[in-house]
Amino acid sequence: MKVLVIAPHPDDEVLGCGGTLAKHAKIGDDVYLCIVTRAYTPDWSEKFIKNREKEVSKVNKILGIKKTYFLDFPTVKLDTVPQKELNDAISKVVNKVGPDTVYIPHRGDVNKDHRIVFETAMVALRPKPGSTAKRVLSYETLSETEWAVPSKEDAFIPNVHVDISDTLKTKLSAMSAYKSELKGYPHPRSIGGISSLAKKRGTEVGLKAAEAFMLMREVSR
Repeated sequence: MKVLVIAPHPDDEVLGCGGTLAKHAKIGDDVYLCIVTRAYTPDWSEKFIKNREKEVSKVNKILGIKKTYFLDFPTVKLDTVPQKELNDAISKVVNKVGPDTVYIPHRGDVNKDHRIVFETAMVALRPKPGSTAKRVLSYETLSETEWAVPSKEDAFIPNVHVDISDTLKTKLSAMSAYKSELKGYPHPRSIGGISSLAKKRGTEVGLKAAEAFMLMREVSR
């Protein structure tokens, strides 16, 4: 099976579905990553940008990601990019990979990049004749999903839980590789915060640890 995760920024793939991606890779699925944005100067230093590339490479090895596609749109500025340009870029990745399962960010996240990527991904993943993507799920991202303004329309209400009891350590190891993003507890993006959410999601369905998703679409034959 081919799996694609679309991440607005590096580390979203780990926070949202790192344990699930590791599980896919562990059973032999081909896992692909699409990182939509990239840091830029002078807002970020050249040193930070080069180090981020090294972090992504290290994380890919830890999770077992086969290939990463970098779209290089400006981070935190996706609202300045023409919608068609974004649609075309993500559509090209979808067409190249031909994924069976796709993971995308949640539509209600506080970060606007996340909301735009969700909308763009849903356009790229329209169930047209010949579409390979049979399962589309949105993931929650710590400090983005739970920090959004409460809204019935944009609430994250999981209806799919994946057992990551055996891959939680891998997820934590991958997040540790993102040293530029990892925070100290009790920040959500800390090892303690990530572990707590995984255990909470696990207890919701009788598991030691889990990642939760909202199923956007599933096509069965």
